[in-house]
Amino acid sequence: MMRQESSDDAEDVSLFDAEDEGPRRPKKKKIRHPVACFFHLFFRISAIIVYLLCEILSSSFIACFVTIILLLSCDFWTVKNITGRLLVGLRWWNQIDDDGKSHWVFEARKPSGKGRRASSEAESKIFWLGLIICPIMWVIFVFSTFFSFKPKWLAVVIMGVSLQGSNLYGYIKCKMGSGKNLTSMATSYLGRQFFKTAMKKEDSEEP
Repeated sequence: MMRQESSDDAEDVSLFDAEDEGPRRPKKKKIRHPVACFFHLFFRISAIIVYLLCEILSSSFIACFVTIILLLSCDFWTVKNITGRLLVGLRWWNQIDDDGKSHWVFEARKPSGKGRRASSEAESKIFWLGLIICPIMWVIFVFSTFFSFKPKWLAVVIMGVSLQGSNLYGYIKCKMGSGKNLTSMATSYLGRQFFKTAMKKEDSEEP
């Protein structure tokens, strides 16, 4: 289902109608979209590498600045429009209606009647690990910029946090539901993990 959220209302409509009509394959561990997986990681990792090695690769701050911004922009567009849809069946965007009102739209591919998914477990892990780890790296770079007294790089690291953080936020909303509060979702997830850990300990202690 596609979940659409705005400041005032939310509605559900169908999504990927053409794809939903066909039969689903069972979830597999193999990578079905190797090119999408490659570019999902390539641009964001390349931006981090260029940022870390920029003073070694080039003495020109402008050249490094433009290269990193281009890589971040390519990553934002690729993850937002291509890899999310192919790897995990999710997509989000912002649209303006005729009244000039902004609407955030979140899409998620509906599972088949048998509960099967088109994405594989390996692709899902690649997508979410890349989506979560890289924004954390840019947040670390923000603090390192302050502590190392390099304010000229502040615009770069803030751009990295903004672009990759917005994709992370959008896909979490797609995955968990646009109408849910992220704090409550995190609390619920931690509660379930704590309960599973406690149950495993009890099972291991039984003779």
